[in-house]
Amino acid sequence: MTTTSAETAATTAILPSYIKGEWWRPETDAAVQEVRDASTGDVVARVSSEGIDLAGALEYARTVGHDSLAPLTFHQRAIILKKMALALTERKDELYEISARTGATKADSWVDIDGGIGVLFAYSSKGRREMPQSTVLLDGPLEPLSKDGSFLGRHIFTSLPGAALQINAFNFAVWGSLEKLAPAFLAGVPSIIKPATPTGYLAEHMVRILDESGLLPEGSVQLVSGSLPGVFDLLKLGDTVAFTGSAYTADKLRRHEAFQSGGVRFTCETDSINASVLGPDATPDTPEFTAFVKQLVTEMTSKAGQKCTAIRRAIVPSALAADVARAVADRIAERIVVGDPRDEGVTMGPLASMEQRDEVLSQVGKLVDAGGRVVVGTDQPQPSQGAFVSPMLLRFDDALTDALHEIEAFGPVASLLTYDSVDEAVDLVARGGGSLVTSVVSHDPEFVGALVPRIAGMNGRILLLDRDNLKTSTGHGSPLPMLMHGGPGRAGGGEELGGIIAVKHHMQRTAVQGTPELMTAVTGVWHSGASANADAEHPFRKSLAELRIGDQVRSGLREVSLDDIERFAHFTGDTFYAHMDEEAAAANPFFPGRVAHGYLLVSFAAGLFVEPAPGPVLANTGLENLKFMTPVSAGDSIRVELTAKEITPRETDDYGQVRWDARLINQNDEIVAQYDVLTMVAKTR
Repeated sequence: MTTTSAETAATTAILPSYIKGEWWRPETDAAVQEVRDASTGDVVARVSSEGIDLAGALEYARTVGHDSLAPLTFHQRAIILKKMALALTERKDELYEISARTGATKADSWVDIDGGIGVLFAYSSKGRREMPQSTVLLDGPLEPLSKDGSFLGRHIFTSLPGAALQINAFNFAVWGSLEKLAPAFLAGVPSIIKPATPTGYLAEHMVRILDESGLLPEGSVQLVSGSLPGVFDLLKLGDTVAFTGSAYTADKLRRHEAFQSGGVRFTCETDSINASVLGPDATPDTPEFTAFVKQLVTEMTSKAGQKCTAIRRAIVPSALAADVARAVADRIAERIVVGDPRDEGVTMGPLASMEQRDEVLSQVGKLVDAGGRVVVGTDQPQPSQGAFVSPMLLRFDDALTDALHEIEAFGPVASLLTYDSVDEAVDLVARGGGSLVTSVVSHDPEFVGALVPRIAGMNGRILLLDRDNLKTSTGHGSPLPMLMHGGPGRAGGGEELGGIIAVKHHMQRTAVQGTPELMTAVTGVWHSGASANADAEHPFRKSLAELRIGDQVRSGLREVSLDDIERFAHFTGDTFYAHMDEEAAAANPFFPGRVAHGYLLVSFAAGLFVEPAPGPVLANTGLENLKFMTPVSAGDSIRVELTAKEITPRETDDYGQVRWDARLINQNDEIVAQYDVLTMVAKTR
């Protein structure tokens, strides 16, 4: 006995939400929306959030979620992110299988699923390498506010006390969720994930894997499957909203009182009419021409063109337009097979839904009405139950046609337009009103140098592509965790990713003023003038378990002789005149005469503070922030004060890093040099 589509729909359970630590479904079938397989039209999910307690979910995040996540250090959160990535990796085959229902090919799913997992790995690594073993992040240098050093100021970042509401688009159910979740999690802010309904079932399974892993601190992650009725009225100071979607919807959202006067942070990444510019030097016989065409076709067909970073405008020299059109047609004919992504040989799947297909064809119709000609592909719907459309390249004779710079067909569609000068190319890029990314494909430094500075202000990212990076370039449409994803104007004006910058978007920057003692207490980093402990035991004899901020060694004075200076000069080969020629040195406005080498003084300093016997200190890994402040002449003396400034145990190793404040001081108590010494120290003796 066969089962009809209607019967399948009737028996498909409503997709659950994950709120307040439990999986929840509506008690009734009211307001249920059916979601269908993009290729077959079969019902794969039923979605409704009717009756969901959004106020409770927000408060749960602000209280339970914040209490469990915020006390963890950046490193502890980073370790959890890595474990989350590993948990998803172990079960990513399940995600791939589900992803095919959205119309994604294996290559598309790799971008979404493995790309999202890669974001978790990247932020885990950055959190451990670039952030302290603390809950407070210092920002910028110390600002002395008094002559005697008793009053200081500096900026710190701390976790926002609210919830991070993350509203995602349908095209990247996994990557879109994780690229917002990772920075918020690392910042110590709980997330409420709201996936787009057409592909929300994929995001739901991703969250289910994380829940079943047992890794999530209580309340740190929640999921709403379905709509968010009235949620913006429930937001308050300390909450954030990150939105990915249409520019029209983003504009409506940002007008809400919560963002206008309620202090709720709002950032958005929206559709943009991205461009790729072909340089005049890139004739058909060059690698750049081939790369331009390959990249254009890739961006037209990857995810069926449903990427906010996809190329919508191919801007080429007038003399090369016909060649580009032919090459695009040939590559699509040779490489692109449209169909169900589960079928062998298919390289481009359908759009995410029939509604999306109809929307794309409607937008193409507007472009055609405005003067565009379909020169590759067809704008006719395909006879199928699935949301299939053909890859399309439109040609515009008038590159200044407003429609092609304003209308986005969010599918496998791009427009070809031409320019005859750098000024014209700049103008065409600018007409997009602000973009996420523009590519410039050229091997001519003069052209690139003239174009890029003039279009940079209109773009969040610019990819420069030529023969020398063809094999290493990550491509036009690939946002990377360490680089900003966002753009001005139509692109939303927001910023996501970009390394630790995205973490700071979920934190409050605060100026703190006070004494060295209190600044040390707040930041966990020793400040000069705070209490120091120069007890009998050398701090190099202390393990991380025993060492404390402020532990210090103070050396006696060592005289620097002329013989020391000359011996160092001849031994190292550094016979710079300031060290060897009294008359020339005295004529220099910075020196009183012959002076000691700065590196000689640093070497003497190491001898003054070192404890030579084997012990907890395992290695000196470097010096940072070295400044020479007062010259030292023959006959002067120097001493060292070395103080434990910052202690950073490594979560996964039996050692950690200690940052020491090193100060060289002369016989007149003047600071000669100042720098940080970095050492690796065992956790126990």
